[in-house]
Amino acid sequence: MDFIYESERIYALDEGGRLIAEITFPVRGDAAVIDHTFVDPSLRGQKIADRLVREALAQIRAHGLAPGATCPYAVKWFREHPEEF
Repeated sequence: MDFIYESERIYALDEGGRLIAEITFPVRGDAAVIDHTFVDPSLRGQKIADRLVREALAQIRAHGLAPGATCPYAVKWFREHPEEF
């Protein structure tokens, strides 16, 4: 799956242009907070959300920002992967 990168968003579209995966991480001061993660039901169980969080963290760090999360999936992911910080 090829992701499309924007300054505060990473997403993927299917061949028809339909949104199938997305994560958003708006900048708030010196942090970027992951506030939304979406994966189309047809893709669940393929670790797409995990990939999205990892890609978002890479973008956040590349801009020298601290990561944060309010999205329930991302909050859980952060708790389960403390070694990533």
